[in-house]
Amino acid sequence: MQKKMKNEKIQGVQAENMEREQETKEFLKQFYESPEAEEDTIAAKLKRTFVPKGKKTKAIADFAKDLMGEGGAGDVVIDDDMFEADTEGYKQQEKKRLSKRTRVSLFLLLVAIPLTIAAGFWLTDQSALADWIDRVFGPRKYYLISLVIVLYALLPFFMAFEGRKPEVRELVVLATMIALATAGRAAFFMTPSFKPIIAIVIISAIAFGAEAGFLVGSMTMLVSNFLFGQGPWTPWQMFAMGFIGFLSGILYRLRILPTKRLQLSVYGFLVTFMIYGGIMNPAALFMSVYQFSWSGLLAIYISGVPVDLVHASSTFLFLWIGAKPLLEKLQRIKVKYGLL
Repeated sequence: MQKKMKNEKIQGVQAENMEREQETKEFLKQFYESPEAEEDTIAAKLKRTFVPKGKKTKAIADFAKDLMGEGGAGDVVIDDDMFEADTEGYKQQEKKRLSKRTRVSLFLLLVAIPLTIAAGFWLTDQSALADWIDRVFGPRKYYLISLVIVLYALLPFFMAFEGRKPEVRELVVLATMIALATAGRAAFFMTPSFKPIIAIVIISAIAFGAEAGFLVGSMTMLVSNFLFGQGPWTPWQMFAMGFIGFLSGILYRLRILPTKRLQLSVYGFLVTFMIYGGIMNPAALFMSVYQFSWSGLLAIYISGVPVDLVHASSTFLFLWIGAKPLLEKLQRIKVKYGLL
């Protein structure tokens, strides 16, 4: 009898917690649809968890009062929305701690993918199996390397769900970002290197995290190359773009990456020129000659500077124009539907 009463009590507490959680989510939906939230700046919205102030705080308080009479969700909301603003130690601890999936992502990016690219090119071009692979797969032999990189990108992304199945809406949002980046590359096909891809990858990483940025970056290059042509450059492009997405997400999570328009645009310019160009320039050398030389590397870097400058300038421009509206909409979608 006592065991039965205990189980009923536990079930009652669980049901109450679920109800309070649902009311909290409903509160956040109402808040982001409120006039006060509409008047907020994008910087304030992105810092909502840490620094709720001004009209946003007033909106939180007003909605919390309404919800307090409906199960006490208002108390939970205020605590959940403001607790990190009062715990500086917690923020410092979070900065230093890397999650398991982040460590896995770092290993994949810094070790597994470079080794896979090197081993893949050796296997398809110089090993004893090279002739057989060329006969069987023909020009599509580089799809094998690209497929492995896709699997690498999916692994940390699905680890983020921690035992639960990803909802369709979560996958649809990221698929939409990949489609948007692909369409942006296709729309500017007449202007070589002037593309919005890296800007969209950075925005995706800020909105949904480093793992999502890794996935959006690498998948965008694979998908868009079905329009622009697949080849030995595809794995390198996937690696470079995925690296930028992952790095942007990590820097934003650590509060190092600024979200102000000018600073974010300058960041986009630098990572495009230094990281994407820094990876693709030596990749072009490796794909064109088998014998490496420092003079050849220097020559290809110098010849690639104009192209890299155009690409970096386009990233600066697209971040300047599109970061604020896109981040605002994605942030509201995240909260409204409880994504990622």
